[in-house]
Amino acid sequence: MTEGTVAFREHETWYRVTGELDPASPLAPVVLLHGGPGATHDYLDAMRGLAAGGRAVVQYDQLGNGRSTHLRDRGPDFWTVDLFRAELDNLLAGLGIAGRYHLLGQSWGGCLALEHALQRPPGLRALVLADTLASIPDFSAECQRLLSALPEHVQATIREHEAAGTTDHPDYADACMVFYRRHLCRLDPWPDDLTRSFQAMEDDPTVYGTMNGPSEFTVVGTIRDWQVVDRLGEIAVPTLMVSGRHDETTPRLQQTLLDGIAGSRWECFEESSHVPHLEERERWLAVVDGFLSRHDAPQSNE
Repeated sequence: MTEGTVAFREHETWYRVTGELDPASPLAPVVLLHGGPGATHDYLDAMRGLAAGGRAVVQYDQLGNGRSTHLRDRGPDFWTVDLFRAELDNLLAGLGIAGRYHLLGQSWGGCLALEHALQRPPGLRALVLADTLASIPDFSAECQRLLSALPEHVQATIREHEAAGTTDHPDYADACMVFYRRHLCRLDPWPDDLTRSFQAMEDDPTVYGTMNGPSEFTVVGTIRDWQVVDRLGEIAVPTLMVSGRHDETTPRLQQTLLDGIAGSRWECFEESSHVPHLEERERWLAVVDGFLSRHDAPQSNE
């Protein structure tokens, strides 16, 4: 593995490469986009298994997170989808891989991957949308549906603290965890990779709090109205959706992607929620690696 930083405007984006970025390799590198917004690369570490056959795997921490530059003093106008789309473009150019690469976006990272793919970059070979969505309003509606199935006292605690603005209260965190253990990660205990990312968001909640909100299911930040449903037909690269049966990005949200992106396919992991790459790791790696391997060569119309 190699690590480094790429200058982005006045800041730095940290990255790690597992494998070698060899332009002569028949296998295109895959770039991993973490979720949040405001998480870190850590919980995607299991995806480095995609490098076992010789493919380079690129991880990075999006600006404001993890090992990249933190900017706690920046307000909502700074933290935009356009910012992170520009950072990704900059990283691809800085690593010299903009001519040929795959993109794998998980959760919010999938939203960012969609934004990138809609630019129709010529070097993008294939797109993996992991546990993601095309509409925040639709996601919020699905989360409210999932919340309604929780025990009434859990729902009441969540409602009371959100109404009072006391979402930093330990009781709110405990109630959120009931949802998370059903719809975010069903493993017990949670893997260290995942807890590290959660801890990082707690240590610096700037990006998550500004763009998302107090919890996974209460999106009241700057991305609350984001959606690209009406543009999915513009996606012009092979696309795979992967998600869990119990995922907070529910099968209904995957169906929207499947219906909108021509030729796409969806693989559902029956024993998983929002992180099937951790919950059903071996099968997940096999499915995603197989898909990427079928699309390493240039598209037929190039």
